[in-house]
Amino acid sequence: MMADALAFAMPALEVNGPEDPVLDWDAIDWRACENQVRRLRQRIFKATRDEDWKKVRNLQKLMLRSLSSTLVSVRQVTQRNAGRKTAGVDGQVALTSRDRAGLAERLHRHAQPWKARPVRRVFIPKPGTKKQRPLGIPVIADRVQQCRVKNALEPEWEARFEPRSYGFRPGRSCHDAIEAIFKTLCGNRSQRRWILDADLAGAFDSIAHEPLLAMIGAFPARGDDPRVAEGGSDRVGPVHADRGGHATRRRDQPVPAERGPARDGMRGRGPLPQQRPQRR
Repeated sequence: MMADALAFAMPALEVNGPEDPVLDWDAIDWRACENQVRRLRQRIFKATRDEDWKKVRNLQKLMLRSLSSTLVSVRQVTQRNAGRKTAGVDGQVALTSRDRAGLAERLHRHAQPWKARPVRRVFIPKPGTKKQRPLGIPVIADRVQQCRVKNALEPEWEARFEPRSYGFRPGRSCHDAIEAIFKTLCGNRSQRRWILDADLAGAFDSIAHEPLLAMIGAFPARGDDPRVAEGGSDRVGPVHADRGGHATRRRDQPVPAERGPARDGMRGRGPLPQQRPQRR
């Protein structure tokens, strides 16, 4: 009798409450989602300029939990990016509407701290030379998580970055740098008539991540695996892959930073948070 009662009650316990609606990827209002993300980014930017740090952290938490941010991030990674058809070490891609909707639902509902997967290393030609440089390819889920974190972290630092830097900044390009150089050099009263062209050899292969993570401070996603921002490597030190793309790493070197262009957002104005060196 008791067994029959439990067998009758268990299905009711499993379906207690309304079921979540199935996400229809092709029916999403993308303009509304992008506007929601844009407004949140602007609010984070303004709160940073006002130095209201409690509001900044609360808004960043709201951005990290936003369904619109998750959907926009999945769309950016799986539909718009040039590497959408390139898989990571897990061999997975999301090229159909069903796969993209499933990926968005899985990442948005994930409540535990995120554990990044190792990156897949391949060699690509270096422009202008015969050399090749290694390229780290994270798995598709890590790329979406990086985009979600970028939406929350980028507006804060755009309000604090140097106003005359143009590399890998949202809404900026080499044309802005050319315009700034022209306005500085034109005219008879210009006193700064020199230009320094320098290239840091292997800068992103030997950069130390500990100071960068310390500058993030109390960012809400600090509890997640910091390798989400470091390219998903599970080892210490920069990756030196062989010609087959298998990653190897030296233990006595710091972790390399993955970089990627960020073209959406706002232009930031304001001083660096660190003391700038005195000009001699």
